[in-house]
Amino acid sequence: MSKTIDFIFDFGSPNAYLSHKVMPDIVARTGATVNYIPCLLGGIFKATGNVAPMIAFGNVKGKLEYDRIEMMRFVKKHGLSAFRINPHFPVNTLILMRGAVAAEMRGDLATYIEAGLKAMWEDGLKMDDPAVYVEAMNAAGLDGAALLEATQDPGVKAKLVANTEAAVARGTFGIPTFFVGDEIFFGKDRLGQVEEEVAR
Repeated sequence: MSKTIDFIFDFGSPNAYLSHKVMPDIVARTGATVNYIPCLLGGIFKATGNVAPMIAFGNVKGKLEYDRIEMMRFVKKHGLSAFRINPHFPVNTLILMRGAVAAEMRGDLATYIEAGLKAMWEDGLKMDDPAVYVEAMNAAGLDGAALLEATQDPGVKAKLVANTEAAVARGTFGIPTFFVGDEIFFGKDRLGQVEEEVAR
């Protein structure tokens, strides 16, 4: 029986992009199903007292530079040459994440994820600008205006909050986080352990 990987996901994390890009290889090797769960990273941080690495480690000599080196090693290893750090980083992802919930409700989550990640981490777009958001989603064949309107739907807002609260209740403190059953794994560097757990 195929196992499911729950992927706690927010477009604001470059490591979520990198993890997403190598997921197809894990799926091909294991037959796992990946369940993307849109959550708001800011809400996770607020609920857990966590902060972004640039804040947490900003005063630690060499730490952020090392993290950059590790990221580039990962990019090179997996041939992710399209990856770029977004020049507008950090980008407020509230519109993007509510849009993800709306897209999921419409059965378009997979297309939406590809569009949002490309816009954020390949094209370097300022995706908290509503006009930029609409244009990017339209370019991906989605209805950008309808998605933007849906971000104000109370049901969409409530679902994103519920997803985020449920993720925190399971032990999530940052993104990307993965669950295989009750087992939690944090960060792209734990994907090998995720695969081992799926194969167990």
